[in-house]
This record gives sequence, C-alpha cells and structure tokens, in this order.
Amino acid sequence: MKNNVIIAALFFLCACSASKNMRPDSLPHAVANDSLTGEAFFKKAVSYTWLERDSLALEYAAAGQVPDFYFHFVAVTTPFTLPNGKTVDATFFVAPDYFMVGNNSNWARVPITPMAAQKIADAYGCFLPTPSMVDAIYKASKVKLEPVPMYAFRDSTITMWQHHLIIEGQRKGEKGLISGIKKDVVLSNKVAENARPNRVAIYGWHKLDGKPIQPVYAGHVNWYVDYSHGIRLIAKKVKVQGAWVDYTSLLGSGGETSMLRY
Repeated sequence: MKNNVIIAALFFLCACSASKNMRPDSLPHAVANDSLTGEAFFKKAVSYTWLERDSLALEYAAAGQVPDFYFHFVAVTTPFTLPNGKTVDATFFVAPDYFMVGNNSNWARVPITPMAAQKIADAYGCFLPTPSMVDAIYKASKVKLEPVPMYAFRDSTITMWQHHLIIEGQRKGEKGLISGIKKDVVLSNKVAENARPNRVAIYGWHKLDGKPIQPVYAGHVNWYVDYSHGIRLIAKKVKVQGAWVDYTSLLGSGGETSMLRY
C-alpha cells in the first residue's frame, strides 16, 4: 500500500486534536461542481462496465465531489488483544456511511471494486475494515436498518441506484453512524488462504437481531461488484492505551490478530 506522506501527516494532526473532520486538505469541497451530483453519476454510468464505473468514481473522488458530511468520522471503541495476551480498548475512526459521490444536497452511495476502493483509501489516509471491525461498527451505529436484498441484475448500475434510493426511503432523513445497509468489502485472511488469486472478501449486512446475512466470503473475483457491496473507510491512525498507532501495527506482520480473525 502506497502512503501519501502529506495526507498522512495532515490526518495525524487532525486525529491528535480530536477533530472529527477527516477531509484531506488537498481535496476541494463538494460544492466545486454542483452538476456532478450522485444522480448525475448514475445517469452517466447506467451502461458502464465495472471498470468504467470505477474510473468515474475515482474522477469524482479526485475532484472532491464527495459530500462534506461524509468526512465527519465517528469514534468506535472495541476490545483488542495485544500480542502479550492483554486485552485493551482500541478506538478507531470510521466514516459515518459507505463511500458516496455527489455534493451536499445530491449524493449517492457507489459500490466499487476493492482496487478502486484502495486507491481512494490511500488518498484519504484510510484503510478498509476487518470483519471484527464491521461488527464493532454495527454495535456502535446509531442508525440500524433492515437489509433489503435484491435479486435481478445484481451487478447492474441501475440496481445500485435503486438500492441507494431504497436505503434513503428507509433512513427517512435520520442522521448518524449507519449500518445494516450493505455488505462490507473487508480485509481478511480468507483472501490469502484462497487458492485462486485476485479475490474480494465481503462480510456483514447485519439484520436487526445483530446477525450478519453474509459470512466472510472470498469467492468472487475482485472485479465483481454488485448493489450490496459497500466501502467503509477507517482512518489509519488508531488510539490504543492513549497512544496513536498506525493500523498496520494492530494487524501484525501475518495478519494474525483479533482484528483480523476471519
């Protein structure tokens, strides 16, 4: 994973001052071009391939066409087991919703591949969650919605747009950290364990009883993305025992920690 030193440094300063606004200073605000809305994205991408849709999402992200509220990350605290076996509380900062494009008044959640997601995460000084982090985010969420499965044309752009509209109908304007609306694209040992390379790992889509519909699964090729996939960004700096550490120190050299247990 390539590091953007300037953005990482800016993020560290924001984190240490307990700011919740994680928008990189290098990005313009979402009012830069009011014509680049969430609805406009889906109208343009309606017949796109996955690669074309990814490219358009990256263009929106690079132009700062992401609503400002998306960057108000929320603190989530969860137990974490250190290499010495001691359990401590780790606090990480999570985007309040899944990755979206548009402006402050017209935006939409956009499913993308893990390749595009990693580029955005790198640029924003973030990483993708592990399955155990997804569980912690669900527990901490203020807005928990019942998953709505769809069955026809699952990987089409129009179904992605329809699913976004369904979620908004459920949400009814309620604000706060939201869960239960998407399966997360996650970091998982199952990708490395899979005999076939270039897979995407997904997990979550918790029902109201707290049980996920989707167990950790790494069977799809990494360019496959459908309406149910969501990209949740986590800030790279995590607070453990009062100290800020990089998330890689928690995952360990082999990924063998309680944060990456699936």
